[in-house]
Amino acid sequence: KVDKVRLFGKDMVTVHLTGRTFDDCYHAAQAFCDERGSTFVDGAAVKCPGELTFEICQALLDEVHLVPEGQVCEDLLKMYNEEGMVLEPAGTLAISALHAYADQIKGKTVVCIVSGSNNDITRMEDIKERAQRHQGLKHYFMVRFNQAPGALRRFVNNVLAEGEDIIQFQYIKKNNKEKGPVFIGVEVKNPHDVEGIKARMAEEGFGFDYLNGQQDFLSLLV
Repeated sequence: KVDKVRLFGKDMVTVHLTGRTFDDCYHAAQAFCDERGSTFVDGAAVKCPGELTFEICQALLDEVHLVPEGQVCEDLLKMYNEEGMVLEPAGTLAISALHAYADQIKGKTVVCIVSGSNNDITRMEDIKERAQRHQGLKHYFMVRFNQAPGALRRFVNNVLAEGEDIIQFQYIKKNNKEKGPVFIGVEVKNPHDVEGIKARMAEEGFGFDYLNGQQDFLSLLV
């Protein structure tokens, strides 16, 4: 969640980009360092806002808006597929910020400055993965399976509906345990389909944890 935006004066649009640390500092009215933030949008992942820069921004900016990383990924891929433009995550922020202001900018001319020199083509699979999670099309669970034959078959037959596919499966067998954790990734056609999966798992007695919001954990498994 990585941008800082000020929109939209009657005669002017001003956009400033920075990271979540700045957002926290801005609302706390004091500058401090935070090493815990995500570096996925590395061009805007400011850990320690400069004192002078922070003072100027605090005096002049009217609004802070955070954009989810998944939205940045979705827009980055869209610009590549539809416009043939290779952008970097930080260079996509201005476009991604506009979604929150769609009603305010309707019928107006809006200019976004974008950049792409810091993109690495090897990141595209990760970017696509994050975009699909943001769109609600990929979901990850840690499911507790009974240590008994036929457990996976029961999950596939009774939990997954037509058009829902397992895209990742990692079974962690534990000796002398009645249940074993299984990391499962599922792809769906519509975002709301995940609620049906959760309901059917509960009906079938599968305990589970939903992992989509736990990026640090998912980065170890996906």
